[in-house]
Amino acid sequence: MKILIVYSGIIPVKLYGGTERVIWYLGKELVKMGHEVTYLVSEDSFCDFASIIYIDKKKKIVEQIPNSIDIVHFNFTPQDIDTITKPYVITIQGNCKDYREFDRNTIFVSKNHANRYMSDSYVYNSLDWEDYGTYDFSLKKDYFHFLGKAAWRVKNIQGAIDIIKKTKKEKLKVLGGHRFNINMGLRLTFSSRVTFCGMVGGNKKNQLLNNSKGLIFPVRWHEPFGLAIIESLYFGCPVFGTPYGSLPEIVIKDVGILSNKIDILANAVENSDMFSSKICHEYAVEKFNSKKMAESYLEKYQKVMDGETLNENFPKLKEKQSKKFLDWIK
Repeated sequence: MKILIVYSGIIPVKLYGGTERVIWYLGKELVKMGHEVTYLVSEDSFCDFASIIYIDKKKKIVEQIPNSIDIVHFNFTPQDIDTITKPYVITIQGNCKDYREFDRNTIFVSKNHANRYMSDSYVYNSLDWEDYGTYDFSLKKDYFHFLGKAAWRVKNIQGAIDIIKKTKKEKLKVLGGHRFNINMGLRLTFSSRVTFCGMVGGNKKNQLLNNSKGLIFPVRWHEPFGLAIIESLYFGCPVFGTPYGSLPEIVIKDVGILSNKIDILANAVENSDMFSSKICHEYAVEKFNSKKMAESYLEKYQKVMDGETLNENFPKLKEKQSKKFLDWIK
């Protein structure tokens, strides 16, 4: 199968970049399976296992699709999608706040994500764990971590800090933000138990996760998926988060606890040794590996190539979120 993966950004990822990371591993896995992959992406991208075509911003996206391609996998919805003649799918990674209609070949990234748009078409984001190195069970773990864009208020970094401050002596390392943010001002803590590590990636991020007791993830929106969750689980870190979006289906009882109450999460953090690092690691490796993701996408590709659509109706948000931030009980 000749597959074109279209994304408006640059690959590979350097530090933070969920979509870039996912489509890189998807393409890599598809090539391993014997398929021919081409990326249509922004300039400055490169790839050592697939062909690259740079997006020409002066032309319509559909005009840049090679004739030889069998299936097009968009990671955004191009304005000229109604003129495309090739079979295609579209993966949606984020949330929207209005009642726009999505294409009938849309794929969401978790069951909850799909269901909120009255769809049952989804594929879990997954990763190539070989790139993450070997998890070392023997390392000393002496802090918890927050992983994500701390500047996004829905990620609730303040909630993660408050959880740590509720404990007697636990420490937190924030991966993905600085203590001072020009948009948010000075964060509400000078605690010596909270360290801001900035935007980290690669081996540095992996080492920080490898030494962590667990992920604190008290999001206040419906998280579509959450790569931070499965990256943390790979390194044996249980998850202490809120029961919103995809979290209840990803964070099963053996690998974490979910609550929107700070006291419950703080207590669980202080008793984190109730969870097995080995079970967390094995769960991530088995459930969220790039081979499974590629196999799931191939099923979607084949269905569309056979002339079917992935959704019977046009997916549309079932209900707008009435609150800017979901409940967080202190």
